[in-house]
Amino acid sequence: MTRVPAVVLQALMRDVRLGFDCLLLHGLRSLLTMLGMVFGVASVIAMLAVGEGAGQEALEQIRQLGSDVIVATSVKAVNEEKRRQSVSMLSVYGITYADAQRLQQTLPDLKRLVPLKARREQAQAHGQVQDVRLVGTTADWFALVERPLLAGRRLADLDEQRASLVAVVSEQVARQLLPGTAVIGERIRIGGVYYEVVGVLRSQGQAAGAAKAPDQPDDIYIPLSTFRQRLGDLYMRRMAGSSIRERVELSQLLLQMHSESTVEAAAAALEGMFRRFHKQQDVQLHVPLALLRQAEKTQRTFNLVLGSIAAISLLVGGIGIMNIMLASVTERTREIGIRRAIGARRQEIVRQFLAETVVLSSCGGLIGLLVGLALPWAISRLTGLTTVVTWFSLLLALLISMALGVVFGLYPALRAARLDPIEALRYE
Repeated sequence: MTRVPAVVLQALMRDVRLGFDCLLLHGLRSLLTMLGMVFGVASVIAMLAVGEGAGQEALEQIRQLGSDVIVATSVKAVNEEKRRQSVSMLSVYGITYADAQRLQQTLPDLKRLVPLKARREQAQAHGQVQDVRLVGTTADWFALVERPLLAGRRLADLDEQRASLVAVVSEQVARQLLPGTAVIGERIRIGGVYYEVVGVLRSQGQAAGAAKAPDQPDDIYIPLSTFRQRLGDLYMRRMAGSSIRERVELSQLLLQMHSESTVEAAAAALEGMFRRFHKQQDVQLHVPLALLRQAEKTQRTFNLVLGSIAAISLLVGGIGIMNIMLASVTERTREIGIRRAIGARRQEIVRQFLAETVVLSSCGGLIGLLVGLALPWAISRLTGLTTVVTWFSLLLALLISMALGVVFGLYPALRAARLDPIEALRYE
């Protein structure tokens, strides 16, 4: 019972050794034959690394808000834009405080609701002037949208209750508006009001699919109550000889649910509520969970396409191996005849040629793995693209190279085994 596997293992090791001997006997020819498999495996790994890197980067941007969050954004309706005929016309649109209160009271499974008002303003400090995005929000924003705190503190509930004149600035604003200062405790003037800087935050500010990240690199955060008292809901600016007058109560609502499983149902309820109370369709919903699922599906398709393109080079390498093995069968016809004459069976001939082919393709695959690991690194250094090499891609490329060795070596091996021993001995 234990002797049969040992005999099979010994025969297999003998065939592998013979395969290596044949490779070394024709070293240059073997190396040139392996190149097709080397570049094929390397291209599969490199392309999958590029696709995986691009996909993970996009998915990470979408995950910034979390899959349990729904984002409602105020947008100017098309009919509202057409209705405004004169410079004195006031545009009123977007999410209202009543909407936020209604959702807080009626939406089931709501964990956290974060209101946000945003407006472009000019900030001044120590003779420096910078255009910034002034954001009025609550302390919950910092709990929902987690960003590294570089110095000081975040906004607190007490700041909201007291309508304090405090601000948390982004790292970019701190560097450009308050260079060479301690930042914390400095005062920034916005719209004639001075705000004390109490914290410095690192912002992301990158697009995430169809939605955008809730923060931007030039953000300044103040309490929502302070925003309402000091700046109000009416916004007016002059441009190109005309003026724009708008009244928007809330720019955005971030709604976090207790469970990811209730997000889609909550999104449907939100859509129905806004359709009922906002006839002009001035609120747009973004559901990161839906974007995440779509992005994952797109990434799988993208990886499949890239892998299929790269697999063509593997196929070419396999054809090259088949071609060289057919030539090897022709060269070794007398050897095959001698082996058959002294008692070698057809399955042993098949096994020997298959072993040589698998050794050839496996060696090419292993070298291709090394090249494939170097290529993504070079691509990242030269182009700045994010590349991610996964164990799955390495194992897949190596297994495919070995499988191609069997597939493309089978016909030459069968052809060698079917040679007539007498005719083979006569071959010169």
